[in-house]
Amino acid sequence: MSYETLNLFLHILVFFMGAGIGSFLNVVIYRLPLGMSVNKPVRSFCPSCKKQIPFYRNIPLFSWLALRGKCADCGSPISVRYFLVELLVGVLFYAIFLSFAGPWNQISQWGPIVLAYWVFFALLVSGTFIDLEHFILPHEITIGGAVTGVLFAFWAPAIVGQEGHQMGVLVSFLSAFLGLGLLWSVVELGKMMFGRLNLKFDSAEKFSIFEPNADDPPVLRCQGDDLSWQDIFTRDSDRLIITCSKLQVEERSWSNVIAEVKMETITVKSDPKAKTGDSIPLADVKRIDGECSHITIPREAMGFGDVLFIAMIGAFTGWKGVLFTVFAASIIGTIFAVFPRLIGKQDWASRIPFGPYLAAGAGLFVFWGPQWIDWYLNRFRL
Repeated sequence: MSYETLNLFLHILVFFMGAGIGSFLNVVIYRLPLGMSVNKPVRSFCPSCKKQIPFYRNIPLFSWLALRGKCADCGSPISVRYFLVELLVGVLFYAIFLSFAGPWNQISQWGPIVLAYWVFFALLVSGTFIDLEHFILPHEITIGGAVTGVLFAFWAPAIVGQEGHQMGVLVSFLSAFLGLGLLWSVVELGKMMFGRLNLKFDSAEKFSIFEPNADDPPVLRCQGDDLSWQDIFTRDSDRLIITCSKLQVEERSWSNVIAEVKMETITVKSDPKAKTGDSIPLADVKRIDGECSHITIPREAMGFGDVLFIAMIGAFTGWKGVLFTVFAASIIGTIFAVFPRLIGKQDWASRIPFGPYLAAGAGLFVFWGPQWIDWYLNRFRL
């Protein structure tokens, strides 16, 4: 077998190895947010009928296409996300191999770097798709990934721009804390400046929550102003807290209570510190009326999962990676916030959490960040 044939086989192998890892990441993306083990059951199963999928129907990329995105047993549709994750990870693994692999007689030098970036991008992809679907970033990915990044920085210090193993660990560790501190500061400032609606009234003000029309989402009306449901609930975790002197929900009424409204429920509490109360599904409610002294939306600029996510990114990329990622993510997020508004689809941007933007920024840094930073510094150097 010629060298060219062996080389072609190697490149194909790397791509499909990445697609195979992508197949496993689909298991992680589905099971981890549900608190399920990624090892038991060992085989993948249909989310609808729960039947385990035999190996010959679980071939990365080909099986989804051959089955036309449906379960072979029950015929239920299988999300295109499974195919896209396998394809994306295959492409990313191959791109990393092309960018960082060197001659085979020097594999001890570039091998750890390639493996580190494969693991890093697997974490980025997993975190991105979990965040998109559930608006959470599990600690197994963020904290576990940060520890893994520090270990890789010892084995392959070049990923954080160092040569010595001890300096690799130190820079990785400090970069993780730099990222954590930087984004934590953003979260706290966001709370104070932009992240919450906080209305206090000198006397009790009448308010109501109702649907203007049968096909329209509810609105909150207070002091003659309407606040749409999309403006209140930009994420599943958002809440609307109303301090009520009087509250009426359908036929039920209360006095001097706290109403905590979420996307699908309203919970009435006698004490703001109480963890439980009378919970009523909003699907059963047509109108809410009352008098209030305080309305709060304690929305954060971003979740704390994002803070831990950038710490993980810092552990793998160093302090330059942290700064570049935050800057790039902000630009990407701004583009995705402005463009939908220009085409009249502003609700699109509210559905995307910040984690995917951080992942995109980190990916850009790994492939092009150092070159872009050098170009920028040389351009303005006197």
